[in-house]
Amino acid sequence: MLRFGTFTLKSGRQSPYFFNAGRFDTGAAIAGLGRAYAAALAASAVPFDMLFGPAYKGIPLVTATAAALAAEHGLDVPYAFNRKEAKDHGEGGQIVGRGLKGRVLIVDDVITAGTAIRESTALIEAAGARVGGVLLALDRQERGAAGEKSAVGALRDAGIPVVCILTLTDLIGAAAGGLAGLPEGTLSALERYRSEYGALDTDS
Repeated sequence: MLRFGTFTLKSGRQSPYFFNAGRFDTGAAIAGLGRAYAAALAASAVPFDMLFGPAYKGIPLVTATAAALAAEHGLDVPYAFNRKEAKDHGEGGQIVGRGLKGRVLIVDDVITAGTAIRESTALIEAAGARVGGVLLALDRQERGAAGEKSAVGALRDAGIPVVCILTLTDLIGAAAGGLAGLPEGTLSALERYRSEYGALDTDS
């Protein structure tokens, strides 16, 4: 879930907030997150043929999203996810669920450097399909280590639609609006973080 405080990211940056999809650890919580993903996707009108969740966090996310699309939006779409290591017995292979085909929409939690998305893209293209878009819970709207653009901005520049439930701009707006329960100084910490690491290709 979304937490505020001081967190060291994989990049080494000290962030005043952190989103952990693994904290959606009850049936009601993951069902609610799935509904949020499905609502954002349905509202986006991004065309796709199936969903894909990269292991490991993407597995419950894609499952909950597919279930919510069927239950809440009347869209019964196929989905798949990958194993970290290919299975050499039983049905074998690295992909579980529907075979990758057509326009595949990747469902994940957050991207910063975009490593998981690149790995997913390689799997999808190796199967003869193509990435139709990316669905995220949160766009951190921060630049990568190698440039001024965000990972989301780079995807969009490559012609890949990205749908996000929340952005850093949304969080700052909520903090400025007096969202209850935030630690003291959260708004100024979020604004300092955006000033230091914010990508140039996002709106403030």
